[in-house]
Parts: sequence; C-alpha cells; structure tokens
Amino acid sequence: MDDRRAARRSRRYRRDVKWSPYAFVAPFFLFFAAFGLFPLLYTGWASLHRVELQNPNDMEWVGLRNFTRLAHDEFFWNALQNTFTIGLLSTVPQLLIALGLAHLLNYRLRGSMFFRVAVLTPYATSVAAATLVFVLLFGRDYGLVNWVLGNIGIGRVDWENGTLSSQLAVSTIVIWRWTGYNALIYLAAMQAIPGDLYESAALDGASRWQQFVHVTVPSLRPTILFTVVVSTIGATQLFGEPLLFGAGGGAGGGASHQYQTLGLYLYEQGWVNLHLGRASAIAWTMFLLLLLIAAVNALLVRRLRKGEER
Repeated sequence: MDDRRAARRSRRYRRDVKWSPYAFVAPFFLFFAAFGLFPLLYTGWASLHRVELQNPNDMEWVGLRNFTRLAHDEFFWNALQNTFTIGLLSTVPQLLIALGLAHLLNYRLRGSMFFRVAVLTPYATSVAAATLVFVLLFGRDYGLVNWVLGNIGIGRVDWENGTLSSQLAVSTIVIWRWTGYNALIYLAAMQAIPGDLYESAALDGASRWQQFVHVTVPSLRPTILFTVVVSTIGATQLFGEPLLFGAGGGAGGGASHQYQTLGLYLYEQGWVNLHLGRASAIAWTMFLLLLLIAAVNALLVRRLRKGEER
C-alpha cells in the first residue's frame, strides 16, 4: 500500500514538474493572443478591405489598394516627415542630456536616492497633465517661454501654428518626460563598468572628462544603442503629446497638419473619418517600419559584437 502511494506521489510530482511551468506562463500567452496577436491579425485582414468603423462587418475586398493609396497620399507623407523630424528633435537631445545626468548621478552625492527619484518623476507624470502644462508654457500671448524671450529682446513666437516651432514644442514635452527614464538606464549600465578601468585610466593621467569619453562611453555602446532603438520606436508611435498640444486637442495636428504624426493620422482616418481599412493599412505600415528599425538594431549589435571580438 505504501509503495502504491509513493508511486502515485512520484507520478504527481513528475507531472507537476513537467506541466507547472506551462501553467505559470499560460496567462501571458492568453492575454497576448487576445490583446496582441488577434488585433494584429485583424488589422492586417482589415487593411485589405474597404471597411467603415460604423459597420465593421461589411467588408469589401480591395487587396493592396489601401497601401498603394498611402503612397500617393500627401497627408501620409507629411505625417511621416513630421514623425521623423519630431523624433530627431526629441531623441538626440534627450539621450545626450540623459547621459550627462547619469554621469553626474554616478558620483557619490548626498541624497543620491532623492535625485534618482526626482529625475524619474516626469516619467511617472500623466501625459495629459504634462502636455497641458507645456501648452500654457508655450502660449502665444501669456506663455512663460514667450515672456522670457521678450525679456531678452526676441519677439513672441506662435508656437502652435508654426511648423518648426510646434514640432520643437512637442519635442520638448517628450524630452522632459523621457530623459530621466533613460538616465536611470545609463546609470545602471555605468555602475556595472569595472572600477579597474577607471583606476588604470587615472594612473595613465586621464582626466575625468577623458575617462568619460574613452572609458564610460565605449562601455555604454550596447546600452546607448538600446535606448536609441527604444526612443525611435516611441517616436514612431508618438500620439498623446501632439494630440493634446493643439487648442482643444485634435487629430489634425494643427491647422496645417504641421505636427501631425503617424499616430495622429491613423487616429484621424479610423476614428474621425471612420475609414477602418485605411487606418489598418497605416497601422501595418507603422508595424513594418518598426520591424525595419529592429532589423537595423540587430545588424548594428552584430557588428558591435564582431568589433569587440576583434
């Protein structure tokens, strides 16, 4: 009898060891299938049809017409150009400032934990709240930014209605929100750099700036590449900041679509104009752009590894 009980317990234990890991990870795959894979496949199918949002079950097959239409759509190319410009204006300063902040936080400072939490505060702030504050700061008549510019002899800037000015303003919101997040990523990578490298550089007479340039930055190359890719993906999907920046908010991205991003253009086509098929084509175009970015990232990482091995 005892031998049978021991055998049953042994079988239950083996089944538990074999199948329990699958049970633990099953919720992730179920949620991913429901909220990730299914929407992706459905939008891919909808992008090949003419379908309106008010009647999503009435689909007319059009093949690749929604995609070829984008190739001749000036508003799509305008949104793509705006996305690229805003992404460039926000990503480059953001990562440079984050690298500098991380370098400062890497020193032994009093209250270092306070400063680390402080730089992360903008990331935890609501997009709506942050954008509305910056709308007030960049106000044409009573904004603080124009007040400062007026005091130094520069005329008022119509931040919302200008092309470059509006894109700069939207980029400033992105920089403010994400700089601290990237700074902490850099800080974690800096703290993993062996101290022997800095000691050797100091013995060779290198200053702190030379140590930063020749020791810190080369050691951070994989991390910098990671943040560049993540920031580029975030810029491609930019939506909340430009949506709320305009007066009253709107998917048009300004009176002349001067800061309309791909995310806003998708929203305008699908939820304002109710063209679900066209919106799905835009979504898949963005998805293909992200795949291209990921492929470039993989290629650069491979080259970096080969360079390090040499």
